[in-house]
Amino acid sequence: MLTTQRRGMISARLARDGQLVAKAIADELGLSEDTIRRDLREMAAEGLLKRVHGGALPLTPPLPDFATRQTIASQVKRRLGRRAAELVKPAQIVFIDGGTTNAELARALPHDLRATIVTHSPTIAAELEHHVAEVVLLGGRLYKHSMVATGAATVAAIEQIRADIFFLGVTAIHPAHGLSTGDYEEAAIKRAIARQATETYVLATPEKFGAASPHRVLCVSELAGLVVPSEMPAEALSPYRSDTASLIMA
Repeated sequence: MLTTQRRGMISARLARDGQLVAKAIADELGLSEDTIRRDLREMAAEGLLKRVHGGALPLTPPLPDFATRQTIASQVKRRLGRRAAELVKPAQIVFIDGGTTNAELARALPHDLRATIVTHSPTIAAELEHHVAEVVLLGGRLYKHSMVATGAATVAAIEQIRADIFFLGVTAIHPAHGLSTGDYEEAAIKRAIARQATETYVLATPEKFGAASPHRVLCVSELAGLVVPSEMPAEALSPYRSDTASLIMA
């Protein structure tokens, strides 16, 4: 089989399945695993896929800056935010991660809600200016791409808080490779918050499913639930159904 034919098959398999296991496709084609691994290395170097241990994943498209993301799928994000707001109960300690979808959640919270909202995102805190809820804004080094605080000072502050519920923001969701994001330090902050929360939820827009970003945060099974658009096909959501994580339609 010619190199171009193998690469075409690899690209088609990634598009269909959302992942590729080198040994499996080598066995299927009657080729050595080294041959497939070499193809994957070269395709990764050309920016055609993302190599992972044992195989490959499709590339996650580069994430636009924060201001641009605010204009993307705004109607869907508003629905997700309103549905997620229904999960918040009075007197809870609620940790809200940064991100444009979580900003819609902050806007959707009742203005008279008596709760404590913790965030390391100044943009989330600003959305709560006119709410009755107490707002705790954690500091640190500002990661401007996501408008969140990161670093040792942020982790130290997170470790002093126990949250009832955490709304996590991620850039990609994959059944095998879990929830991931594009920045190493930001991923560490997200894991630190999840460790301090009783329940963790993700508001998930459709383009994030089946993709993987470079830095893993959690397994899907570690979530209490995914808040997803009601129009998503059942077959697209079936890999994310589990005994622990519920699917909440919005």
